[in-house]
Amino acid sequence: MQRKHIFNAGPAALPQEVLREVQDNLLNYDGSGMSILEMSHRSQSFQSIIDDAEASLRRLLKIPARYRVLFLQGGATLQFAGIPLNLMKTGQAGYVISGNFAKKAWQEAQKYGEAHVLASTEQLNFAQLPTLADIEGAAALQPLDYVYMCLNNTIFGTAFYELPYLGNTPLVADVSSCFLSAPFDIERFDLLYAGAQKNAGPAGVTIVIVRDELIAKGAARADICPSYMNYHIQAQQGSLYNTPNTFGIYVAGLVFRWIEQFGGLEAIAAHNRAKARALYDFLDSSPCFYGTAEKNSRSWMNVTFRAQDDALEAAVLAGADAAGIVGIRGHRLVGGMRASLYNAVSMESVQALINYLKSFE
Repeated sequence: MQRKHIFNAGPAALPQEVLREVQDNLLNYDGSGMSILEMSHRSQSFQSIIDDAEASLRRLLKIPARYRVLFLQGGATLQFAGIPLNLMKTGQAGYVISGNFAKKAWQEAQKYGEAHVLASTEQLNFAQLPTLADIEGAAALQPLDYVYMCLNNTIFGTAFYELPYLGNTPLVADVSSCFLSAPFDIERFDLLYAGAQKNAGPAGVTIVIVRDELIAKGAARADICPSYMNYHIQAQQGSLYNTPNTFGIYVAGLVFRWIEQFGGLEAIAAHNRAKARALYDFLDSSPCFYGTAEKNSRSWMNVTFRAQDDALEAAVLAGADAAGIVGIRGHRLVGGMRASLYNAVSMESVQALINYLKSFE
C-alpha cells in the first residue's frame, strides 16, 4: 500500500511503528487470547496498560509526583466546561483570546462565573498573539481563580513559546496541538490538557495534568458539576470512574514509548523545528504562496498559508490528492491552506509537499 503524506489537523498522522504494533497485537494482546478492544477495563491486563502509559508520560514530561495525570473522554471541548466547574472557587477567571478555541472556552466559562477577557487579537483576525505584558497587566488588576490560555492555535497557525508571569494565580492551558512536540516545564502550569489526536494518539482520549492541591477538595462548583467531570473523583478512581477509552489509552501509551525511543522531547522538538523551518523558508521565498501568521507568532505545528488568489488555491487543493498529499485544506472559518506538522509527520512528507507546491508554482 502506498501511504499518503498526511497533514491533517486532527485526527492526525500516527507513527507507522505504532500502527504496525497495534496491527500485530490486535487479535491477541500479549498472549491474553483476546483483543485490547475486548478487554475489561477492570482487568489486571488493562491496569498494566494504563499504568505503563502514565509512567511513560511522566518520564517524558518529568511530571512531579504532586501532579495527577487523568485520561478522560469528551475531547478537549468538554474541558471548556470542566475547568470552570472545578476551579472557579470565587467565580472569577481570566481568558486570553488568541484563537477560535480559546474564544469557545471563554464563552463556555461565562455560564459558571465571570470570565474576563484579559487580552484578545480577534480584531487582527488572530494573525498574531496578545503580548505577555498585556496579559500580565490585565491579570494583575483583580484576583482570579485562574488564567486560561491556548498555547497553539491550529486554525490561525500561531503559538506561544513564552508564558506570562502571574504570581500566585494558577495558569491553565490548552496544549492540544503542541502537546509532546517539545519539552514543557510542567511546574509553570497548574493545569494543562490536550486532546490526544494531534501528537499523543487517536481521537477520543483527553489527557489532563493537574496539580493535586488544586483539586484535593473537589470541584469548586460541586453543586452542578457532573461526577464524571469532577477531577478529584477521577483522580481518586485512577481515571476509571467509568469505562474509559481503553483502546485509545493503549495506543497513546505506544506513542509515548515511540517518542522515548525517538530520543525524547528534545529530539522531537529539533525534528519539528526543522520541518517547519523548511516549509516557512519556502513560503517566504515564494512568489505564489505566503504564510498568513505574523512571523513572530508562527506555530511550528500548524503552518497556515495562502496562494495569491482563490482560483489558484482551488487548483492546488484539487491536485493535492493525486500527488499523495492529504489534509492541507484550511479550516472552514478561514479558508486557505494549512499543513499540520505533528510529530509523526516525516521530513520526507514535508519535502513532498514543498516539491508539489514548487511544481505547481
